[in-house]
Amino acid sequence: MLGGMDLPAGDSKLVQIMDAALSKAAVRAADKLVCRVGCTQCCYGAFAINSLDALRLRAGMEALRVSNPELWKVIEGRASMWVSEHGRDFPGDIETGVLGESHEDQDRFEDFANDAACPALDPATGRCDVYAYRPMTCRVFGPPVRMGDGNALGHCELCFVGASEEEVAACEMPLPHELEAELIEEVGLPHQTVVAFALLGRALEMRAID
Repeated sequence: MLGGMDLPAGDSKLVQIMDAALSKAAVRAADKLVCRVGCTQCCYGAFAINSLDALRLRAGMEALRVSNPELWKVIEGRASMWVSEHGRDFPGDIETGVLGESHEDQDRFEDFANDAACPALDPATGRCDVYAYRPMTCRVFGPPVRMGDGNALGHCELCFVGASEEEVAACEMPLPHELEAELIEEVGLPHQTVVAFALLGRALEMRAID
């Protein structure tokens, strides 16, 4: 539970759909998809996550606090260090971790913490310490997915090297955007944050939708 809010029950369905879609895409891609434990290409640089992602991450942290308090403390420590190092330049509310929505804030975010390691990343093993609870952005990085207006396919630059457009298209990973949007609406918090603040539970004051 995050700030008195539960993770919506439908999130487990969303995660199951995503995991199944990734597994099918990986089978089709075979050796063209090079994602593996220890590859941290997608673990550097700040990126925005929605309130559903934030709730899921906090659920993971609460589970770790009970099952593995030592690891929970390590992750909290990394997240605190991340905020201490990058918080001064954070384009939003440093107290809550809510990203600003102005054009100026959005422009600043483009250059914000681009080389910073995610605090969920174990630098010794290259593993994500909250892998089962990771944000949707992390779950779709690697296979081909529809970008922007939905007309272009994008994928990790390390994957599908030398593959034709047809080969890439054959491995597309469909995304359940509508279900995710419904769950975000159910949460009632339209704002965004970043992983470090979610791990710390700092994104608790995001204003509810009127």
